[in-house]
Amino acid sequence: HHREEEQKEERQQSLQMTSTTRKKKFKTSEEEETFSLSELSIAAALALTSEIPQDYKIRREAAILELEQRGEKRVRFGNDMEKLEKEVIQNCRLLRVRADRKALRRKAVEKACMEKEYIELRSGRPPMFWIPLRVHAVWERMEVKLACTVLASPPPRVTWYKNGVRIDPRLAPAGKYKIKNKFGMLTLHISRCSMEDSAEYSVEVKNQYGEAYSFATVLVRKYYGKESGFDSEIYRRSLMAREADFAFPLKPLFSREKEPFTLSCYFSSDLLEHQRDITWFRDGKLLQNSECRELKYQDQEASLTVSCAYKEDEGFYTIRVPSLDGYKEQTTYVFVRDAAAETAGAPGSPLNVKCHDVNKDCLILSWVAPSDNGGSPILGYYIERCVAGSEDWVLCNDKPVKTCRYPVLGLAEGQTYQFRVKAINKKGISHPSKTSDPITTYDACKDKRVTVIPYDEGRTIEIFKDDLEGHIKIPLPPTNVHASEVREDYVALAWDEPDPRGREPLNYYVEKSIAGSNSWQMVNLDMPVNSPRFALFDLVKGKSYCFRVRSVNKYGISEPSLPSEPVTAGAKLATLPPPSQVLAFRDTKTSVVLQWDKLKDGLEPLGYYIYCRETGTEEWQTVNNKPVTCNEFTVPGLQPGKEYVFCVKSVSEAGLSESSPETDPIVVRQAIACPSAPHGFVLLNCGKADMTIGWKPPKRKGGTKILGYFVDQHDISELDWHEVNIQPIPQRVYTVSNLEEGHLYEFRACAVNMAGVGEVSEPSDLFRCEEWTMPEPGPPYDVKCTEVRDTSLKLHWEAPLYIGAGPVTGYYIDMCEEGSEEWKQINKQSIATTHMKISDLETGKCYIFRVRALNKAGIGPPSLPSDPVVAKTKPGTNDIELGVDEEGFIYMAFEAPEKNDCSEFIWSKDYEGPPDADRVQTEEKGNKSKLILKDPSEKDLGIYSVEVTDVDDDISASCTLTKEDLDKLLKRSHEIRNPLIKLISGWNIDVLEKGEVRLWLEVEKLSPNAELHLIFNDKELTSTPTHKINFVKGKGLVELIIQNFCDDDKGMYTAQLQDGKAKNQFTLVLVDECFAKVAAEADAKRREWKKKQGPHFIENLKWKVTENCEVLLTCKATNLRKDTSFQWFFNKKARAGGVFDPQTGIGTLHIKKMTKADEGQYKALVSDDRGEDYTQLDLTKGAFEDLLKELCRISALSATPLKIQPTEEGIKIYTDVKYYTDYMKTTWYHKEKQLESRDRLKAGSTMNQIWLHILNPTDADKGKYTLELFDGNNSRKLSTDLSGQVVRRYVKLKGHICSFPGRARVVQGLPDVATIMEDKTLCLTCCVSGDPYPEITWFKNEKVIVFKDRYKMDVKGTVVTITIEKVCNEDTGKYSIYVKNKYGSETGQVTISVYKHGEIPTGMEEE
Repeated sequence: HHREEEQKEERQQSLQMTSTTRKKKFKTSEEEETFSLSELSIAAALALTSEIPQDYKIRREAAILELEQRGEKRVRFGNDMEKLEKEVIQNCRLLRVRADRKALRRKAVEKACMEKEYIELRSGRPPMFWIPLRVHAVWERMEVKLACTVLASPPPRVTWYKNGVRIDPRLAPAGKYKIKNKFGMLTLHISRCSMEDSAEYSVEVKNQYGEAYSFATVLVRKYYGKESGFDSEIYRRSLMAREADFAFPLKPLFSREKEPFTLSCYFSSDLLEHQRDITWFRDGKLLQNSECRELKYQDQEASLTVSCAYKEDEGFYTIRVPSLDGYKEQTTYVFVRDAAAETAGAPGSPLNVKCHDVNKDCLILSWVAPSDNGGSPILGYYIERCVAGSEDWVLCNDKPVKTCRYPVLGLAEGQTYQFRVKAINKKGISHPSKTSDPITTYDACKDKRVTVIPYDEGRTIEIFKDDLEGHIKIPLPPTNVHASEVREDYVALAWDEPDPRGREPLNYYVEKSIAGSNSWQMVNLDMPVNSPRFALFDLVKGKSYCFRVRSVNKYGISEPSLPSEPVTAGAKLATLPPPSQVLAFRDTKTSVVLQWDKLKDGLEPLGYYIYCRETGTEEWQTVNNKPVTCNEFTVPGLQPGKEYVFCVKSVSEAGLSESSPETDPIVVRQAIACPSAPHGFVLLNCGKADMTIGWKPPKRKGGTKILGYFVDQHDISELDWHEVNIQPIPQRVYTVSNLEEGHLYEFRACAVNMAGVGEVSEPSDLFRCEEWTMPEPGPPYDVKCTEVRDTSLKLHWEAPLYIGAGPVTGYYIDMCEEGSEEWKQINKQSIATTHMKISDLETGKCYIFRVRALNKAGIGPPSLPSDPVVAKTKPGTNDIELGVDEEGFIYMAFEAPEKNDCSEFIWSKDYEGPPDADRVQTEEKGNKSKLILKDPSEKDLGIYSVEVTDVDDDISASCTLTKEDLDKLLKRSHEIRNPLIKLISGWNIDVLEKGEVRLWLEVEKLSPNAELHLIFNDKELTSTPTHKINFVKGKGLVELIIQNFCDDDKGMYTAQLQDGKAKNQFTLVLVDECFAKVAAEADAKRREWKKKQGPHFIENLKWKVTENCEVLLTCKATNLRKDTSFQWFFNKKARAGGVFDPQTGIGTLHIKKMTKADEGQYKALVSDDRGEDYTQLDLTKGAFEDLLKELCRISALSATPLKIQPTEEGIKIYTDVKYYTDYMKTTWYHKEKQLESRDRLKAGSTMNQIWLHILNPTDADKGKYTLELFDGNNSRKLSTDLSGQVVRRYVKLKGHICSFPGRARVVQGLPDVATIMEDKTLCLTCCVSGDPYPEITWFKNEKVIVFKDRYKMDVKGTVVTITIEKVCNEDTGKYSIYVKNKYGSETGQVTISVYKHGEIPTGMEEE
């Protein structure tokens, strides 16, 4: 009993221990907290890289020994409780080991942290400059790098200053400053140094232990020549070859989407070796060669070619060329217009498609809204995706997305995708955007679960949390569930993975609930989420939702996470406000500068779109298709002299803002600025104490008139420059007095305009003050080129001021290409004028010209060379227009592509000065000038030229007024002053549906004040109901509609027109045949119209021959009623047998056997109380012959093959036809020889048979027999062969027939032919035999004769008589008697011919 009690206590203790073990968290006595995964990872690494303490080993061995002893104590228990306790003890042992390891790692981390803090405390020190900044002196446009080295712990905060002002690279031009801090090495990089960069620069470094400063001065120098300090090597290189410069400024380029474009930059000469490293930038980013982009330099041209442009290619393009003193660069803007929409009114394509927050199965896609909405608001966007490398595009969204951001779900992990976007409005869908860069989905949380610990000089240990979390089975719930994005279309959720997450892959289920309720609904039951991101669509707008997430792996599903904060769905993302205070300023002749304020309250748009429209129009034009991020933009490509207004829109994720307030209207003209420096000084004359100098005007006049020049002189023996004039000199030639003879002088000048004094020119060459005594003339001056075209130009110059020993008698012109020193004389003979047209130039080449003067002593020195000029017609160049104005004045007009407010048009004739003011008059309006000839005559013939003053580029043109041109213009002037209204279409006559007659004519468009007088037979007509007159002035239409056209309307119609000065008259003669024709047509149409008011025919009578050789006459009527009657008529007599269907309106007359008696007029009549209508068909003469031809054709086609039949008299060869008529011509052939009827051969036919009867055949009748059937157009042949066997059968048959003496026969009496006169009585008699008595039938033309009226038959025994009274032409034909009994039949034939009184019967002419 005691033993049992002891065992019972042990069992209870074991059960109590087991239940306690399940709830207890095993910890060491030293550890009372849990460890994070990062702490476990660090502890594991330390455990792997350090030795295990000795006391830990002893404790571990003791624990193992204790557990073993406890295990041995329980061996004697053999029941289930004993086994359970054993398992519990083993689990306790494992948990205890793990708890001890945690404690060890915690201690290791604590010790490491203490050591680290101790080291940091020992190493903490204030900043100190180990190497301070140093002074720099650089040339302009070079780069400079300020560098210093600092020692400090912890690393200090670094700030750079310029003259005490903090440097912020974001506020400076792009790429101006670059600041770096790398391992204590501090650098400030300043690019493209200018004179403004000369300053004191300082750097400040601070940490908690102190601060330090370092200062340095940067001096930027300007190059003024060799004395400026160039070292000898660079200077020698500059002397060896001249560096190439830009030949022309880069112009803005306008391209179109999906089309190629090439941006070219031209240089003045070949690039030197050190200049060949050309770089291109777009919006500050370096561009490289690629599949769609090619960078090239060839033949003094650097080009950038884009094979297929997209709106992403729009932007600021910069070309940078190295030079000895830094580099040279030019910048322009490339515009990419929208491609033509497939559907009119569709929006432009979106742009800048980018991927964000990429995960295993989802990502966020963003893009920028297009600038052009097609005229109606954008309703949304469609997103498409495809696997990279394929063209199988799949739609990602069923409904259009309202904003420019969208989460794409359902992607495959590790797959590479590309995306594109389309915009949609009510008119249609845009072109797709440019495809995004390829993006590969991946696990974004993977890097967070890896810890890399470096040790042992470069070696590392990678610790994966998955390896440490293998014991995790059922996952923990996620944390930090929140809405990362809330949009009108969707709510994007994000959460953190559970920590620890376990080794197994995780999926997630998302649940939603309306805020305030506890009813949760799983939203992705069919599609588990693989990454901690998810988007929900189609939420009820305005309602608040809470969300929670569950983790799931192969072992099970976790508890739900904590709910997110309430999220209100459907909140519409508001667009940004537009910029305020948009200002427009003049820039160049084709561009305007816009400035606007940036958005306030910290709002950062994606950029701005700019729009413009010409004043007076309603349609806005987009300026840029890619948003600009700056708040200043130059709008190029505008029409000079036109007035524009502008507005700006902000671009954001929500789309485009409203338009900003419009700018004030601005006229596109060049902004007024100070002029550039004059150049090209030349000595024109020299005395003992004075010099006459000249110079060329500034290349940039500043957009206004040059008011004058200030000139300075410098004696090289003195240090200072001295003013020559106090008041501006208006001309560019000036005599400087009070000089010292023999001294060397140099001069400089500056121009002045309304904006102020311009730049001072470079000093001229040195001129010695010595009196000119040479006999040759001095140099001509002011050599300039005008009227520059592709292959020609006009050269002008001024005569030399110094003429030498005699007057100037002529000039020689020299020419050379730029870059060459080889001058070529153009004219072999000198010319006396101071102008010359240069032709045969090569388009695109650059030329330089100079002039030399000639007198009796010889040729003088050459002039200063002209400025280089490229032989090329500039875009927008206009020529002088010759014409005649509205008043009839002959004029010459010229429209300048650009013009300043102070510009003038200077006209000249024959280049000798202005035209005679008594003969011409000038008018100016805007950019157009008109020269009007007051009294044109041959005195006005010649060359007229015009030039626009005070513009930077040459604007000039000329034209030659010849005698031929003047004659044409005078003729045109006479026509205008005595105008005639132009006739477009003369009198026309139309008969309208109701029989009305419309007389009309058409002239050119007339003004509302035009007048019409319509005269009929010398009387003016007025508009009445029966004679209605219409006069449509805007269309130049005159018409007269006559209701009841009759004889009273015969005569002459005249329309007299007058419109201001213009007049004309047009006459229509409506008499005789013309009137009769119109009257007949009007009457017919009037009847036709009246007829159509009741029943009428819509298909007239027509005939058709059927396959059975029957004739059908058909017609069709409409507008029928129940009481409508239908009748047939033949030769004006009613005819029965017709059929009429009132339902279809079709009438049919069926003629089974068409004969000569059926020839005549057929008529169908339909009528009721509303009226009647008829249709006629003439089947006589040719029409009847056509019908018979068709009947014969079908009958010939129905003929059977030839058959052979022995008879009593011989052999019968025949064919059966459906219907035989005499119109069908039949011809028999025997052995290709035509047969004629004779004693033994008789050819004949019946209504259904054509035959040849061979009487008493012999062997000679053997052979091939052919029957030819001819229907009038075509023939058909039937053949058979008559052999000896057939002849023998005839002999046998004849003997057999003779054995029947009672066979029916025609014994005698009928002649072959009988002739009789009209109105006589014909009597035909014959004898018949046969027993039994035969049946007798008479035929006429194969038709059975009905004996009545004039036809009578009398049979008396064997005598049969037929009598025809009062024979007529219709009785002509073939008559036959047919007798038949049971033993056989026979036919007798006779041909009757009837002739008229006074005619000679056929066959009796010779008698």
